[in-house]
Amino acid sequence: MRCFRPRSGKAADGVAAMVEKRQVSESQQVSRDVREGVEARAQQQYQLSRIMRPDDANIVGNVHGGIILKMIEEAGCIVGTRHCNAQSGDRCMAALVRVEKTEFLFPMFIGEVAHVTAEITYTSKHSLEVQVKVIAENILTGAKKLANKAALWYVPCSLQNVNKVMDVPPIKYTSEEQEEQGRKRYDAQKLERLETKARTEEVVPPPPNPEQHTVSFSQSSLIHLVGPSDCTLHHYVHGGVTMKLMDEVAGIVAARHCNTNIVTASVDAINFHRKINKGCVVTVTGRLTFVSNKSMEIEVLVDASSLVEAEKYRAVSAFFTFISLDKDNKPLSVPPLKIDGEEEQRRSDEGNARYLQNKAKRLADKQRQQ
Repeated sequence: MRCFRPRSGKAADGVAAMVEKRQVSESQQVSRDVREGVEARAQQQYQLSRIMRPDDANIVGNVHGGIILKMIEEAGCIVGTRHCNAQSGDRCMAALVRVEKTEFLFPMFIGEVAHVTAEITYTSKHSLEVQVKVIAENILTGAKKLANKAALWYVPCSLQNVNKVMDVPPIKYTSEEQEEQGRKRYDAQKLERLETKARTEEVVPPPPNPEQHTVSFSQSSLIHLVGPSDCTLHHYVHGGVTMKLMDEVAGIVAARHCNTNIVTASVDAINFHRKINKGCVVTVTGRLTFVSNKSMEIEVLVDASSLVEAEKYRAVSAFFTFISLDKDNKPLSVPPLKIDGEEEQRRSDEGNARYLQNKAKRLADKQRQQ
């Protein structure tokens, strides 16, 4: 049997030095990879914070959902614009084209601080997905809660030519699974946006002299002249400004129907079909489509028209869900919706289908968390 003796002297020292050098090199490479990953992730994130003031809330102290939506869009626009301008070429601005379902998990109150964190989670050639979370902090007690979460889609538009969509720099994914899941979300939202376009030209008739708890009774409209303070550097309306107006109208509809304190519970996909330019007049119309025992679904449509031209077009559409609250902020039953005609019945049936689908999704999410 042959025996091998360990090396000694200079030979052993040389081997040990080589091993140590290789280990140091590998360690440095790992550190670089981790550091680059952290830096890349930091560049894909942005956070803004603001204390909620009395003018942000309703008469009982609940912060308006539109205020939260506006902050969510601002954070998404900043992180998206910053990312797209990290490359050479024309400077651009991230324009909001779609908001996925937005969940209002807990109400926010006057005096609380909203921490809005936006992170880029997927990029295609011409669009990027930004996922946003809103943490509500009570700075007196230190208590924090996840109040809202949403996903938004942006496209970068050149500052030189607003109709020119720029390429989006790719991001670094933590895993292939993360990239694949993002691609599935991208394909799904792209398909739904195409399907939604079929509804964009529907005309909303003005309500007649209506009976209480009917669609016509609570239907409401708001007319707003778009000014410079409403607009981006491209001179078209900020998505957050539009969403705030939509939430206000939906809130009026909900309050008229149940005559109680109401709050935004969730928002289904908000689709931005066409840009709204500075100087346009926007008409925001909300109408009830479905009422369950404790919630109301309100369709909100935004039409835009020029002061000097005859063209009028559908710019934005979405479904808002509100709940009714008592003086202790506990859910109340909602009066049933009185349906009049086949068209209202069709919209109610579609609303019921969305309600059941969202309910099943919430139960599935809850089971996965458990």
